[in-house]
This record gives sequence, structure tokens and C-alpha cells, in this order.
Amino acid sequence: MGAMDGTDLGRFGIWTFDFEDQPASMMRDSIQELEELGWRAFWIPERDGREALTHAGFLLSVTERMTVVNGIARIWSREPQWTRGAALLLADAYPDRHVLGLGVGAGRPGTSQLQAISEYLDAMDAATSANPAPKAPERRLLAAYGPKMLALARDRAQGAHTYHVTVEHTAQAREVLGDRPFLGVEQAVLFETDPAKAREIAREHLHVYLTTKYNVAKFLRLGYTEADIDGGRGSDRLVDDLVYWGDLDTIADKLHRHLDAGADHVGVQVIGVTPGQSAMPQWRRLADALLPSAS
Repeated sequence: MGAMDGTDLGRFGIWTFDFEDQPASMMRDSIQELEELGWRAFWIPERDGREALTHAGFLLSVTERMTVVNGIARIWSREPQWTRGAALLLADAYPDRHVLGLGVGAGRPGTSQLQAISEYLDAMDAATSANPAPKAPERRLLAAYGPKMLALARDRAQGAHTYHVTVEHTAQAREVLGDRPFLGVEQAVLFETDPAKAREIAREHLHVYLTTKYNVAKFLRLGYTEADIDGGRGSDRLVDDLVYWGDLDTIADKLHRHLDAGADHVGVQVIGVTPGQSAMPQWRRLADALLPSAS
């Protein structure tokens, strides 16, 4: 496993919010070094206004082999026909190097996430334009957690992208998807060996996810309790399951557990980096531990 119809992301990639806070020159230098280190996949979210498809296009333009994955492009940010047009152009310009990850994000009140993404896909597929079809196909993933959304990712895309989930969820997701569809899992990591410091930083990172209704529901369905949610603070058990902290060997060992549970690929999100600064020192260390070409 690990391939997606010709697009090979490798077993591990980089997943980061950090580029939201950096100038283009710093982004360029960073992703070019990551490519030289042997990383094959770079995952970017859509958060503070850095538009997902132009962001992906810039990163593709300054690299030669790296696959850029939108993880995710939010459907509310642009109408379906423009998302389709942008994805087709990137597929044409950079064959087998772009993956369009789509998701609802925080959603909208009164809107079913499943219905919203399904209707968006319908509109994308129905859109017509003068844009020529690329030789290499456009590839899509869906942000998915529950069994219905995972089934939609299985049936309407090349696979699923999960975020802030446990190894147990990865096994459940693989069961829903079946053998062939791609399963990419984001996993937060923190290079800190002091338990108190590590959990403090992890809780700061997780707070927004532990105080939003749909995320809390997700964790409760995984078997955690309201006591684990702890009003948004998070129990030690929950924090340790969602953020892998410790030394390099400990982090690397835990990351492999998602692969053992059925993931094709793990997007590693280094947390604890000051906004505007770079996680490059940690990415270099992870390359030594995780990438075959670096060992």
C-alpha cells in the first residue's frame, strides 16, 4: 500500500500549518530542502486566508518531485466549478504531483456535512468548461471520520484523510474503506520529553478541538468520556493518544502504529513551533528516522 493510482506519497509525509505564518521565500527554501531530504509528500490545510489551490500551485512550482496535498481545501471557500478548474490545471501542469483533499471544515449551522460534500462533488462532476483534460487524472481525497463519510470517500474519491484520530480509529477506517482506497492519517508530534511540559503544549494545541461540538462528539464515539474531555483541557490519556511526544525513537515507533493499523500514509504534524518560525530542525530528525533514503 502507499500508492494512489500512480501517485506515491511514501509512508510518511509532512503536514503543517506553519506556512500560513511564513513569507513565500521561506516556504520555498523549506520545501526545497524537504524534497532534498527525501520527503515525497507535503500536506497543507486552509486556515487564515492563504487560499488552498494557489498555495498548492506555488509549492508545486518550486519543487520537482514533491506531491502537494490539500489537507484540506474547504468547500465553502470556492464554488465547485472553480475548484474543479484549479485542480484540473494543477493535474495538467504537475502530473501525479497534486492531490485535492476536500472537506467541510467547521461546517455551517443546520447543514449536514455528508450532504454538503456530496452535493459539492455532484456539482464538480457536472461542471463543464473549455479546460482541456489533463493526461494524468485529477485525484481527490475526502476529509472523513464517521462511517458514512468514509464510505463516501471510498465511493466518490481515491480515499480518505483523517485528522486528530487514534490508532483504533485508523483500524476502523480501513475496515470501512476496504483494501484499495487510500487512507492518509494526520498525526501530531512534539519533541519534548518532560511529561508536564509536553502535555501543557499539547493541551494548548488541542484546546480548540476539545471545545467544538463535532470534534467532542468524534472523541466520545471513540470511547472517551466527558471526563476525558475535561471541559476542553483533555485527560492525560486523551492528550497522549492524540499527540505523540517524547524523543525521536518514541515518536517514530508510535507513528508506525498507524501503518500497522491500516493507514497507507501518515502526515506528521510537528507542534510546539513558534508562529513564523520553522520546524525544519525537527523535520530533519524525522527524515533520519522515517525515510528509507535517509537511513
